[in-house]
Amino acid sequence: MQYSKVCLESFGYVLPEEVVTSVQLESRLAPLYQRLRLPEGRLELMTGIAERRFWPVGTLPSEKSVLSARLALEVADLDPDEIGALIHGSVCRDFLEPATACAVHQSLGLPDQCVIYDTSNACLGLLSGMLQIANMIELDQVKAGLVVGTESSRQLVDTTIDALNSNEILTRKTIKPALASLTIGSGSCAMLLVHEDLSRTGNRLRGAAVKANTAFHHLCRSDCDEAVGSGMQPLMETDAEQLMAEGIRTGTETFGDFLNAVSWAPEDIHRVFCHQVGRTHHRLILESIGLSPEVDFSTFERLGNTGSVALPITMAMAAEDGVLDTDLDGGGHVAMLGIGSGINCVMGGCQWLKSQVGGIRPAWESPTATVLS
Repeated sequence: MQYSKVCLESFGYVLPEEVVTSVQLESRLAPLYQRLRLPEGRLELMTGIAERRFWPVGTLPSEKSVLSARLALEVADLDPDEIGALIHGSVCRDFLEPATACAVHQSLGLPDQCVIYDTSNACLGLLSGMLQIANMIELDQVKAGLVVGTESSRQLVDTTIDALNSNEILTRKTIKPALASLTIGSGSCAMLLVHEDLSRTGNRLRGAAVKANTAFHHLCRSDCDEAVGSGMQPLMETDAEQLMAEGIRTGTETFGDFLNAVSWAPEDIHRVFCHQVGRTHHRLILESIGLSPEVDFSTFERLGNTGSVALPITMAMAAEDGVLDTDLDGGGHVAMLGIGSGINCVMGGCQWLKSQVGGIRPAWESPTATVLS
């Protein structure tokens, strides 16, 4: 996929105020840890995740998605009447029906002619939605579109802890499929895409590549289809080791197609944003595609894995901190490398010139990152 008319105009995002550390989760898992004689500090040591965040009990995804989308519109100074498409792309949604996008559309006061729907693609929902809107813009079907999502981790983490503590036949081996659930965090992010004629930034989406490796769709799955609004109590099973190995292999294969789509060589990439899973996954994917850690920016250490929100919110926070600022003639090359369960890959590339970000990040200290030069 290649684009000539599409600009990634702005981000809006919201972080929850409540911080939950891995130490706190291990404290709640005391019955399991004592029974299996597990060492304290194991969770952070294995994942590199020190903390994640939770929304208040009872929060609906649409509430935070409305706020993120409004921030993206405000910072871009774009009239909501210009929006021709709205996609809600997170795993979490208010109810099974109607589409959570309906609640967001109504609260934002978007036009009646706006195309609105939810799209589901595990941790790639927002990136998939980004490409759907980009295609509409490229085909001159709409002039601007919003893709937004909000992930909520409290229910999954609480249910997982209850299940681990109550099942007394579990062993060190049989708890492994549940450990990935303890890394999940909450967050909300919106991306505004516009036709070049409406853009004030000139941040051009150059191209994208996708790949499906569905022979491994069984490696990470939830037990049933429930929405937050129905009081969900989800459980998830993940073969983390094989999922990581096959995901990285699929990502490496996709990366070549991505470079061809944007007409870049690896050394042309100035900044890269990967899906935020954990320390080992991050290191291995960069090694496998031959990119230096110096071009990377990560948030998993403080946010955990925020699902479909993870990559775009990390890019938004980097942009807000000036990490994407550059004196390079024509802008910097920014790669978005998404790998999600399924296994699916979505990778996109932007020519970045100017950052427009509206964000709410309580109690946050920015991570260290190398500024483009």
